[in-house]
Amino acid sequence: MAEKMQFQAETRQLLDLMINSIYTHKEIFLRELISNASDALDKARFRSLTDTSILADDTELKILLEIDKENGCLKVSDNGIGMSYEEVIQNIGTIAKSGSKAFIEKMKLSQASADGLELIGQFGVGFYSAFMVAKKVTIITKSIDSQERAVLWESEGDGTYTIDYCDRLNRGTTIIIDLREEFKNDANGLNLLDQYTISDLVKKYSDYIRYPVIMDYEVEEKIKDDADSSKEKTVTRKIPKTLNSLLPLWEKDKKNISSDEYNQLYKDLFHDWNDPIQVVHFKGEGTVQFTALVYIPSKAPYDFYTKDFQRGVSLYSKHVFIMEKYEDLLPEYLGFIKGLVDSPDFSLNISRELLQQGKQLQGIKKSLEKNIIQALKSMLETDRKKYEGFWKEFSRAIKAGIYMNYENKEKLSELLMFDSSSDVGLTTLKEYVSRMKDGQEYIYYAFAKDRSAAQKLPQIEGLLDKGFEVLFIYENMDELVLDFMSEFNAKKIQSASKEEEKPSDKQEKAGSGEQADILQFIREHLKNAVSDVRISSRLKNSPSCIVSSKDGISMAVEQLIKQMGENQDISELKAKKILEINPDHKMYTAIKTAFEQDKSSQKLKNLIDVIYAQALISQGLAPEDPSSFIEKISELIS
Repeated sequence: MAEKMQFQAETRQLLDLMINSIYTHKEIFLRELISNASDALDKARFRSLTDTSILADDTELKILLEIDKENGCLKVSDNGIGMSYEEVIQNIGTIAKSGSKAFIEKMKLSQASADGLELIGQFGVGFYSAFMVAKKVTIITKSIDSQERAVLWESEGDGTYTIDYCDRLNRGTTIIIDLREEFKNDANGLNLLDQYTISDLVKKYSDYIRYPVIMDYEVEEKIKDDADSSKEKTVTRKIPKTLNSLLPLWEKDKKNISSDEYNQLYKDLFHDWNDPIQVVHFKGEGTVQFTALVYIPSKAPYDFYTKDFQRGVSLYSKHVFIMEKYEDLLPEYLGFIKGLVDSPDFSLNISRELLQQGKQLQGIKKSLEKNIIQALKSMLETDRKKYEGFWKEFSRAIKAGIYMNYENKEKLSELLMFDSSSDVGLTTLKEYVSRMKDGQEYIYYAFAKDRSAAQKLPQIEGLLDKGFEVLFIYENMDELVLDFMSEFNAKKIQSASKEEEKPSDKQEKAGSGEQADILQFIREHLKNAVSDVRISSRLKNSPSCIVSSKDGISMAVEQLIKQMGENQDISELKAKKILEINPDHKMYTAIKTAFEQDKSSQKLKNLIDVIYAQALISQGLAPEDPSSFIEKISELIS
């Protein structure tokens, strides 16, 4: 005779919390039930190691799913360890046994597992998630040990349940979920009577459960019509189909995994048409055990450099999918990485949807970062072409990593690549240093819109004349990063468009006499445009150039700040422009002649404005008043 029992008041509250608050996605219930079934099979397999007779009559451990459309039910069965009458009361009442309001309040506040208790596979926890989709849940179970009859447990999740004996021949457990109406159709997007929906959920959450998850699949076939052999008719029959992949690829020995297998899993999991450019697969040992399988994509996603891009890796615990796009296991600059981490040591909350922060996560994060950087360095050294393809797609991410965190400077600096005045293609800082001339103190770089413009920069004329190599950079961010780094391998990094550290001989000689008077006159005339005017030691063929003060930001960084600042007031964040003039150029000779003839002449003012505008144009900047510039050129020519 069925015995009716009452849940404790606290358990009713907890059940309500489980159903309505803890789980974000109601489809999670199937993952929980399959995980519980897998745990029951684990226990049976473990018992068989010391008692081979236990599985003698039923050796194939498996999980069965069954869709009963006629009765609106979904069934989950296993031939695992099963439960006795007393075990059903105890296991289904596991939460109730914790019994205190404090436990419930703790869950409400933190949604965390009590005292770090490992909850995956514990029947009394995930089982309750079935009530999110069920109007009634039935359990039929027979213990592997007990000689007594099977047990029947039923509840509508209303705070009561009935328990009785029933008939079942074999060990194991069957859970029958009498579905609520909204889960019997596509009205809410979760039709649990649809075989494709169930198949997709198993593939998503339980694909790597170590036991086969089997379901009878309906297939249509054409056969000859008995009434008329010349015609065919369509019939529907059911065939058993294993829905999961069983052993996950990442648990296999790397020596036994082909590149095609790695690439196929990548495409299946992350829906990319292209093969990844690199695979990083390793196991972490020590205080926390984990397996990582991460990929470096060959192409950046279309939205990668937008605020809408979602980064992160997928998490598994004991091969059970927990969540996707978990951000905290990788630094932001490695946001392009796709992959997964599987660890039995994850400290999970009760719904398995959020992870508690802890030392174990930090350990995994450091190990992931270290291995990915090492893989990139190895690619750079052994497959230059492949690395340059990576650099083309993700260089901005690596450079952002340096700028956003000073600690990254050393470990990421060797990954940087730049164009160069030497015709060597892209080069690293390490390679640049190896080619430096004797007596060369600095790593020089110059900013321009492209290579053609960089080669024509007047600021690099003197450097090239000395045989020094100059790195060419084409993005404002590059200058920000190099300026932030300040040095590499004990060699200081210097912009060719910045004021020199020490005055040159030419500049010191210009401090007195007629040349000093001319420079002072030009300073006064351009006082609203530049902070200083000097004789240049770097110019060879050009009449003038603009450089930035060594104590302030560069013009390229000023442009970047303007872009980042949008509508904010950044008037104080401006580069201090210094006009340098070539004293050996005929433009300076013309200014000197006009100065000697008539200091108040319009011609002298026009010459000064033109030589300043020329410096701006050579830097890739527009004259402040293009119309006036053209007019003054015309006057000088005429």
